[in-house]
Amino acid sequence: MRRTVTFLVAILVSLAASAQQFPDLVEQANKSVVTVYVLEQKNPGYGDPFTKTSNEGLGSGVLVGEAGEWILTAAHVVANASEIVVEFYDGRKVSAKTKRVSHTADVALIQLDRPVSDIPPAVIGNSDNVRIGEDIFIIGAPLGLAHSVSRGIISGRHSEKKITSDLKSMEFFQTDAAINQGNSGGPMFNMKGEVVGVVSSILSFSGGFEGLGFAATSNIAKDMLLQRGSIWLGIDALPLNFELCKVFNVPQEGALLVQSVAEKSAGHFMGMKGGYLLMSLGDYEFLVGGDIILSLDDIVLDGQAKFEELRTYLNSVEERHQYVVKVLRAGEIIELKWRMED
Repeated sequence: MRRTVTFLVAILVSLAASAQQFPDLVEQANKSVVTVYVLEQKNPGYGDPFTKTSNEGLGSGVLVGEAGEWILTAAHVVANASEIVVEFYDGRKVSAKTKRVSHTADVALIQLDRPVSDIPPAVIGNSDNVRIGEDIFIIGAPLGLAHSVSRGIISGRHSEKKITSDLKSMEFFQTDAAINQGNSGGPMFNMKGEVVGVVSSILSFSGGFEGLGFAATSNIAKDMLLQRGSIWLGIDALPLNFELCKVFNVPQEGALLVQSVAEKSAGHFMGMKGGYLLMSLGDYEFLVGGDIILSLDDIVLDGQAKFEELRTYLNSVEERHQYVVKVLRAGEIIELKWRMED
């Protein structure tokens, strides 16, 4: 009996110590977490190519790398942003710009205009070691409530058969930790305080959290961004299939219809034009009047397989490469060129 009581006391002491350590872990991890404010400028579709409206967005992110200038976040938070401001836990705000994006993995890397040297960056863990059922916590800005913490477990590990630059499958963690709008791009931590995921999305029928949240694994994020990473084109484009190509008089069986172009992006410096007239086709609405991308370098976008090939190619191109893009503009094929160092 005495041995049993001693064993139970030991368990209770261990649980109490763990409960006391968790707030310390959160406090330390929280210092590297940021709120990401974005401003998007898009044409409202009234027929004037020079009119733009501004839309504000909100997400989360985490400081990574020893230089104190890189923020890891979600691609859908910053991909079309014309302005980005990052706010740290102490209220300090720093402007940033998008540098690398992987839409496939929904992760992005943005660079601060000025480095921060007094805030410790987060440690990126090895997500291959994470097990289903393992405890995790998420810090972000759900509904604008900055530095909110939610806790849960890894509910599942899912792969998508999408091509990456080294033929890896995309991998996501499923979690029951609460995720809402504003959490996107925020870090998922293990109980060592290491980042093991980047919050991507929720699966919901009500618009709110229903216990199904997803995060890109940290190893996929490292592979796609910190080690390799694709150039940020800064365009929002709609894939055109064979039937739509005939509607738009496109001289091939596939293309990309440019919807908008973010300022100070590669697409912007190339001189690419976004749409300005709203059009409806069935249940879909999109902008027309902008450029239609026919090819990038030697990749002619004449089918779905070529869109996947383009993603792979953009992940593998070296810096200072000169891009050559052919677009259809007002019935005329135009060649656009741009080099990253420009």
